[in-house]
Amino acid sequence: MGAEIRSAIVTGAYGAIGQAIAEGIARKGFRLTLVGRDKTRLEKTRAILMERSENPSIFLEVADLSLHSEILSFSERWKGRLDLLVNNAATAPLRRTETTEGTEVQWATNVLGYFRMIKYFYPFMEGTSDSRIVNVASYWAGGLDLSDPEFHSRPYDNDVAYRQAKQANRMLSVAFSERLKSKGIAVNACHPGDVNSKLSNAFGFGGSESPEQGAATPLFLALSEEIPAITGKYYEHMKPVTCAFSRDHKAIEQMFVLCDQKY
Repeated sequence: MGAEIRSAIVTGAYGAIGQAIAEGIARKGFRLTLVGRDKTRLEKTRAILMERSENPSIFLEVADLSLHSEILSFSERWKGRLDLLVNNAATAPLRRTETTEGTEVQWATNVLGYFRMIKYFYPFMEGTSDSRIVNVASYWAGGLDLSDPEFHSRPYDNDVAYRQAKQANRMLSVAFSERLKSKGIAVNACHPGDVNSKLSNAFGFGGSESPEQGAATPLFLALSEEIPAITGKYYEHMKPVTCAFSRDHKAIEQMFVLCDQKY
């Protein structure tokens, strides 16, 4: 018998960086599931990836990752093992909006989406060798206000909301790495490259790197042979970088509890 096929999930898989990440994983022969809320874009991305990678085992799941109910439903449909989870989905609306569950959209998607995907899917990763979670964060991070993360009191600014979300991603990576280390699951965060994407355009920026260059560090964390022994780290340009947010363990625990209350 041959080796069992490894299984991966990539969220936000039809964005510029997400598609490049998914392609790199597909080329390694994973049974790959693409996740997003737009079925048409998912189907188009799957067709492109199947042609480029010659991997027939690419599937799609339509789910709005800003919604607790849809992530829960997705997890209940999941069958079998999971070796790799790449949390990449992100949004940055110009105006403050709330989901149908009453949560500010950036916080719901960019933070709680990551938290809930890990919380619901890590049980499928237990007992597999070399299980990994990669959280796509950013060097554009900071300003997290744990007293008002959803901008109930503060004036909403999509850039401020995005920066605090990316700080939260890096902090949650540490929190989960500590909780999942004994289960053999590595959890790391990274800044992808600077790519001209819908997300960067939302802040008025373009980007100087190709999607493939942007995906290089997430793919390094997902596929490199040296990663299984590394967890709880933050990477840029395929190298570990000191993260000031990772040292504030009190805030990290506050952050985790805050997310868990919405779980």
